[in-house]
Amino acid sequence: MITLSEENYLKTIYHLENLEGSAVSTNAIAEKIETKASSVTDMVKKLADKDFVNYKKYQGVSLTKKGKNTALNIIRKHRLWEVFLVDKLNFSWDEVHDVAEQLEHIKSPKLIDELDAFLEYPTYDPHGDPIPDKDGNFSKSDKVKLSKVSLLTDCKFVGVNDSSSDFLKYLDKNKIALGCQIKVLARESFDESMTILVEDTELNISKTVSNNLFVKTI
Repeated sequence: MITLSEENYLKTIYHLENLEGSAVSTNAIAEKIETKASSVTDMVKKLADKDFVNYKKYQGVSLTKKGKNTALNIIRKHRLWEVFLVDKLNFSWDEVHDVAEQLEHIKSPKLIDELDAFLEYPTYDPHGDPIPDKDGNFSKSDKVKLSKVSLLTDCKFVGVNDSSSDFLKYLDKNKIALGCQIKVLARESFDESMTILVEDTELNISKTVSNNLFVKTI
C-alpha cells in the first residue's frame, strides 16, 4: 500500500527528473517540497525498498518503471480533476491546483476512468499540461518558452511553466488566456524584458513572465 506522502514524493521526483534530464539529488527534492534533506533520504530509502525508485548515496534518485507508472497515474488524476473543476464546477484556473492536490489521492481506478469518459477524454488540463491516458501515454508538444522566441514571430499561448495562483491571476489581469495569439515586438538587451502584442493589445512583460509562458509558433 502506498501512502499519500509517498505519492507526493513520486510525483515530485518525476517532475524534477524530467526537468533535469537525469537522476535527482535529495537536496533538489528537499527544496521542492520544503523539507529537510535528511527526511528526504529516509523517504527515498523507503521508496527504494518498495521498488519505486533507484537510489545510491551521492548518485541521486531516479524512478523505476513501477515508480514512473505510479507517478503518471497520480498526474493523470490531478489533471483530470482540474479539467472537471474548471469545465463542470466553474472554478477558475487559479483555484484548482490545491483542490486537485487533494482529489488526486483517491484510489478508485473505476472513478477515474469514468471521470475521463465523462469529460470526453481531454488531452490537456486548464493550464495547457498534457494529461496521460490510463497507460501513461500523453501528447508530445513542440512548445517553447516565449523568452526563446525570435522577434516578430507569431505564436499561440499554449501553457504555463508557473501554475501558481498569483501568476495565473496576473495573466487574467492582463487578458493573457490559453489560445490567444502573441507576437514579440521588442526585447531589451539590458534585462531581456519584452514588448509583446497579445491579440490587439501591446504589453510590456519581464523576463520572469516570458520564461513562464509556453507558446507554439504559427
